[in-house]
Amino acid sequence: MTVKNYFPASENTLDTVDTGLTRKVAAHNDNLMVVEVHFEKGTVAPRHYHVHEQITYVISGKFEFTVGDDTYIVEAGDSLYKQSNIEHGATCLEAGTLLDVFTPHREDFLA
Repeated sequence: MTVKNYFPASENTLDTVDTGLTRKVAAHNDNLMVVEVHFEKGTVAPRHYHVHEQITYVISGKFEFTVGDDTYIVEAGDSLYKQSNIEHGATCLEAGTLLDVFTPHREDFLA
């Protein structure tokens, strides 16, 4: 397997996921992935779960996140951890950008 070490921003496309929600996959390999996610105010990321562990870092904006049975209001500088298979979702309260880190990588984001 060839390892790619550099992922220029100019080569990463901003993909529309849903109305008010776009994402850009950045650096990744089989074990790790970084994804930039942009939300418009009012956009809801429905509750879901996956086998991947996930850390979310709030770059900008304000969000209401539910992780398992707990709900948090988060803003720039805050971060969240989501263990494998825990149900989670978010509502964007003020337009913003998140940085999501997944392990292992999300194959479905590369398709």
